[in-house]
Amino acid sequence: MNVVGSLNAVQRAADLGRLDGGSFDVLVIGGGITGTGVALDAASRGLRTALIERRDLANGTSRWSSKLIHGGLRYLRHLEVAVAWESARERQILMSTTAPHLVRALPFVAPLNDTLPPLGGVLTEVGVRAGDVLRLASGTRRAQLPGPRRVSAVEARQLIPGLRRDRLRGGVLFWDGQLEDDARLVVAVARTAAASGAAIVTHCTALSVSDGSVQACDELTGTTFEVQARTVVNAAGVWADTVDPRVRLRPSKGSHLVLDAAALGDPRAAVIVPVEGESARWVGATPTGDGRLIVGVTDDDYAGTIVDEPAVTAAEETFLLGTLSRALLRPLSSADVIGRYAGFRPLLDTGPRSTADISRRHAIIESADGRMLTVVGGKLTTYRRMAQDTVDRIVDRHGGGRSRTSSLPLVGAARGVPATVSTVPARLLRRFGSEAPLVAALADGDPALLEPLFSGTAVLGVELLFGVHHEGAMDVDDLLDRRVRLGLVPAERRRADACAAQLLASSVT
Repeated sequence: MNVVGSLNAVQRAADLGRLDGGSFDVLVIGGGITGTGVALDAASRGLRTALIERRDLANGTSRWSSKLIHGGLRYLRHLEVAVAWESARERQILMSTTAPHLVRALPFVAPLNDTLPPLGGVLTEVGVRAGDVLRLASGTRRAQLPGPRRVSAVEARQLIPGLRRDRLRGGVLFWDGQLEDDARLVVAVARTAAASGAAIVTHCTALSVSDGSVQACDELTGTTFEVQARTVVNAAGVWADTVDPRVRLRPSKGSHLVLDAAALGDPRAAVIVPVEGESARWVGATPTGDGRLIVGVTDDDYAGTIVDEPAVTAAEETFLLGTLSRALLRPLSSADVIGRYAGFRPLLDTGPRSTADISRRHAIIESADGRMLTVVGGKLTTYRRMAQDTVDRIVDRHGGGRSRTSSLPLVGAARGVPATVSTVPARLLRRFGSEAPLVAALADGDPALLEPLFSGTAVLGVELLFGVHHEGAMDVDDLLDRRVRLGLVPAERRRADACAAQLLASSVT
């Protein structure tokens, strides 16, 4: 089976051999969306590139998003037109070229009731129409993202059956991009970087960085080694200050809840409700297409210990459910919650403002000797531009070609899906695009591998096999928490543990 950019134990061992005592043009520390984006941009320009990640791809912030590729509507409310334009442009690139198999159009409804009085409704409609101007300027066709409009109360309830009926004047309908899976995007970027020649090594910690020399440790064996690089890129996210103590971060915490879609009557659109007393902040419930809703998001200062899997507090849960319930026929409670997750945003410390008001524009910080660049800030939607700007700094100093990533499809995004696609489960097409037939072929005559792992889940056995053989999953956590995302609902995660362990043990790469 010819799989482009395959990541597995054999590849990891070979890439470790390249790193140990090796020399690279670019060494990236961090395997989230920013780090993998930098690795892809650098490798696709022909630079000798390596990436190390202390845990797994998308282990940190990159898997804790709202799963949206948005056009920057909230930034228009803050008059950050440049950030909004960058978001709209990058959304277009993702939807049209780099990952059209992972990003789809999603309708949003802002209900017009007492949560959004007449003046607020007018301002919201003005805002979404301004966002539509950016959509048009970015080259996004109406066939990809339809234009905004007002809808009647009847149509609003058809889209979101769980809305309150009383005082409902209608709604403002607009469209934005929804990501199938944020961790899946990171894996696709990493594999595309590997296909371009980058060495990708997970479960490998950077112990120290000095003058382009990185001391690293293979976490699977405990072996330490040294690797040289003309430029080290610190893309460690909220851990960036542990790599370069000169970086001053002010993390914010974003919390989400996972609900069964039946709690809102199985909506066909996302619903957003303004936060009382705050400008340009909303809580939304987004249908994921697999019978789930993601409710979020908080955006609060965080001064505690940074951990891989932060907990959602009772206060955060109450805030999210309470804000959303203001627009609903049946108020939500903790009994409706089947999963919870939270993550930290690596915002640059710019002073005493609320983290909700800190610009999401990225920053690139250069060390005194120019041997290390730290990239922080930004957001999931604009990862490609963040990477391009970072590598531009490197080629300005050392030479190299122009960025190619705006026209480079990620693995799975290739046009011309084989005719056998009609026999491939729809879930695989949604998550793997043109690679779906390759994933299905791993069943190899065993129809059980093309069936859900257990009743109540959509995850198929072949997805786990593909995760081990070609997506760099090294253990059960990598498989369940970051390749198929069953960890978002703990009860489902527990049911899949034994099956994942068995498949992992029997897989031969």
